[in-house]
This record gives sequence, structure tokens and C-alpha cells, in this order.
Amino acid sequence: MSEYGLTIGLGVLMGTLARVYTLRSDYRQYPGYPHGYVTHISLGVIAAALGSVALPAIAEKEFAAVTFVALAAQQFREVRNMERESLAALEEAELVPRGHDYIEGIAKVFEARNYLAIVTALATSSANFYTHWPLFSIIVGVIFVLISKRLMKGRVIGQIAVVKPAVLHFEGALLKIGDIDIMNIGLPRMRKKVSTDGLGVIIHPKDDNARATLHNMGQRQAIIHVAVAILGTKKDVDTPEFTPMTRKDIDTGAIAFYCMPAEKDIESLIAAVERTPVLESAKRAPLKSKAGKIAAD
Repeated sequence: MSEYGLTIGLGVLMGTLARVYTLRSDYRQYPGYPHGYVTHISLGVIAAALGSVALPAIAEKEFAAVTFVALAAQQFREVRNMERESLAALEEAELVPRGHDYIEGIAKVFEARNYLAIVTALATSSANFYTHWPLFSIIVGVIFVLISKRLMKGRVIGQIAVVKPAVLHFEGALLKIGDIDIMNIGLPRMRKKVSTDGLGVIIHPKDDNARATLHNMGQRQAIIHVAVAILGTKKDVDTPEFTPMTRKDIDTGAIAFYCMPAEKDIESLIAAVERTPVLESAKRAPLKSKAGKIAAD
């Protein structure tokens, strides 16, 4: 298979680039640098190699090699388990945890990115195998890299709901956002601190699908974690009054969100909530059912 060196090389190159392009460390600080990068880039190279050798192996009737490729690709399922276990271990040190739903979503994404590297490598090597035109193969690879990036962009809260600033106020010792009860705060000095430094928003779902999605506690915990990861929090182990939390208006389905950010900036808080990903495990679509449509009328 020595004559397929360029074909395989281009596939490995573009598949690895696809994995690198979809690998980033953002406000979640995950994957960590440098060890997390080394792990995932190495897996990306392996995935790209598997995708790039598939077509030459078939052409040479090396069906045992194709079977090996298929078996090796299945091992990427272990990537999800690895990420799940790593993030679950980190939860114990988080004052404001991600939540199991958010962790599962991150783990699925890391697994899927390796499959996209395989597809990109396969497309690139196939283009060179049939055309023997390296430049065209690279163009095909770039297109698939961009497609991979696009496929990794899921929906965010700002697409399914409207986030509006809200005023925190007290009725006696009861903290409220609008008409939604948040919590009781007994100490006057704590109530004063919350009134001075606290922020609140109300998340209004755009339809019944969004309302059902926001009803999910995993989705709400993801909103809390993202906001705190970006703006910080004044919560400590001995200040339960500063614990960020969400509460639902049982009549409208709107979600009130309260927090004590380290950086008091309502516009940043709104932006953070709007950019929170909609979790796959939290997605609901009652309007796609006949009963749901009748109930919404």
C-alpha cells in the first residue's frame, strides 16, 4: 500500500486539523492545558489515521484491516466514559457544580468530535484516491473541517427564550424576583448585602417546547454554572444565602435566576445566560405531538 502514502497522509493531516479546530479551552477551562490537549489531539490523530486508511484498505481487499478499523472506531466510545469520569471527579471541588446532565453533554461532544475527524479524513483521502489531485483533496478537507465546526454548534438558551433583567426585592425575609419566590433570608445584614450586590434575571420561554426544556433541573443547573463560571460568585462554603439558584413561575413557566456575582454586571449576566447551551438530555418537544398541539391551543 506504499502507493497510497500521499492519500493517507492528506487524510491524516486534514482529520487531525478537524480535531484541533474543534478543540478549545473556554470559560469552563476544560480540557485543561497541556495534558488534556495532548490526550485529545493524540486521539484525533488516531481517528484521522483510521479514516484515511479505510478506502485504500478496501481497494487492496485488505478486509481484515477494514474490520480492525471498525473495531478501533468503536473504542472511541470509551472517550465518553473517560470524560464523564474526569468531570464527575471534579464536581466534588465545585461550589457550584455543573450537574450530571451538563457533564453527559460534554462527554458526548468529545466522543462525536473524534467521529468527525474520521469522516473528514475519509473524505479527504477519498478525494485524493479518485482524483489524484492533492489541492482538490485539501479543499475537500477544509470544507469538511468547516462542516465539523458547524455541526458542533448546538442551540443556546437565547434561541429558545428571552432573558430580561429583573429587580431583587424582599417581602419581609422572603427574597423575590418579580412575583417569583426565591428563598428566605433571615439575617438583616445578609438581606442588605443581597439587595446591594445581587443580580436577577427572568428567562421567558418562547413556546411550550422551550418551557418544557427549561423545566428540566439539569438545564437550570447548567445555566447557573455557566453564569458563575463567567461572572464569578461571592458564595462560600458558609454562605448559603449567596447560593445562586433558579425558581419557576408555575403559571407561565418563566424561570427566575438569582446570583451574587463577583462582577456585578447585568448585561454580562444576560449574555452568559443566553449563551448557555441547550442540553441534549433536557430538550423537549411537546408541540410535535398531537396532544401537545391541542394543549397549546
